[in-house]
Amino acid sequence: MAKVRKESFGKLSDGREVFLYTLRNTKGTEAAVTTYGARFVSWRKMTSAGTFVDVLLGYDTAADYEEDDTSMGGIVGRHANRIAGGKVTLGGKTYQLDLNTGSHKQNHIHGGTAGFHNQLWDAEETDTGVKFTLTSPDGAGGYPGTMHVAVVYSLSNDNELSITYEATCDQDTVINLTNHSYFNLDGYAGGSVLDQKVQIFADKYTWADSESLPDGRILDVAGTPMDLRMPVRIGEHIDDDFDELQMGHGYDHNWVLRGDAPDVEMKPGMFGFDIHCPIDYNDGGLHKAAYAESDKTGLTLMCYTTLPGIQFYTGNFLDGTQVGKKGTHFERRSGFCLETQYFPNAFANPNFPQPVLKKGETWKAQTVFVLGDIR
Repeated sequence: MAKVRKESFGKLSDGREVFLYTLRNTKGTEAAVTTYGARFVSWRKMTSAGTFVDVLLGYDTAADYEEDDTSMGGIVGRHANRIAGGKVTLGGKTYQLDLNTGSHKQNHIHGGTAGFHNQLWDAEETDTGVKFTLTSPDGAGGYPGTMHVAVVYSLSNDNELSITYEATCDQDTVINLTNHSYFNLDGYAGGSVLDQKVQIFADKYTWADSESLPDGRILDVAGTPMDLRMPVRIGEHIDDDFDELQMGHGYDHNWVLRGDAPDVEMKPGMFGFDIHCPIDYNDGGLHKAAYAESDKTGLTLMCYTTLPGIQFYTGNFLDGTQVGKKGTHFERRSGFCLETQYFPNAFANPNFPQPVLKKGETWKAQTVFVLGDIR
């Protein structure tokens, strides 16, 4: 496994120190993660042309991440994505979560004010990478129960970046964790991602309204701009006169993953984790979620997950006010996200997989990103 280097990443406004852990493999690829928000900070790989490219949008210091309002690189929870009215019902009792999104701040997103991406995690080096742990107290963000969370980042010598999740709680609660990294395969300063190609291994998507809330409909992608079953330029149809794209200002939707077997033989423990899926889905194994590539750098990105959905988001609300690494302004559509997840707004739609963690049970999931080359 990769070697790990630990260093200071600066301090938060309250004086607490933040640390940066950099994993480096035998090919010189480096992946950096930080204790603030367990955020994925950078991922540098050499291209076939012999130059290193950092494919993650991000910032230079912990203080910059503290000011960030895009969840950039963060581990998002307890519930990634949106919940209508911030209301969830568990065991016949309804809980009111923080309201922090929507045209009138009437909905819940990304765990609310106590979202995991804005918390300082504990960290330790392990045999497989860096393990981050966090305790979320009962009532944080409106969620019931004291939750204990562990997230492990691992980097293999084949440029496979694994993120494994594990959580327990002393009450029935809500669980839907994801990583909110923004990718640009031309590099973090590469500008628009519209000429990069994307593929999503899904035949269906969940229709969502102008507040990005699904209403329970699961629709076929065929014959629509949501059909990304074959690699297509991100910009090819992003501004089409299609209700979902117009309401979302581009791609910002959940696709229902097929659960296909991966193209490569999946060997037990090859990503440093014994897979156990939290729902009865594809026998609990990793399946293909998404693929992307850049003709400019020749870099490719493959995504596998144990989860049933993926939110493909094209940075529609980046606006240039986010000043990142080395003074780079992150303009609209200068990065894309591949957020593996349960479907948004599931509590209002009982036909969706339900993001519930039962008292006494352990929730586990895994997502793996693989950086490769076209040529």
